[in-house]
Amino acid sequence: MKYRVRLDLFFESEIDARSLVAYAESLTGKAVSLNEGNPDEEIAFWDLEICRHDEGLPCTKLERMEIRSK
Repeated sequence: MKYRVRLDLFFESEIDARSLVAYAESLTGKAVSLNEGNPDEEIAFWDLEICRHDEGLPCTKLERMEIRSK
């Protein structure tokens, strides 16, 4: 059994967003992915994006961290 956390949060401030990313990054050493290398793998990750959906535009990915043991 594992405990999964899913978040999809929007911030007005890049500083606030990066603060949460820094905290998530500090925990990546404890995070695990499931069934790596198998067809049913689930890779743990976090993404940092600029979201412009409120302007009718798509998101732009700034950073991504995937947690892999291999």
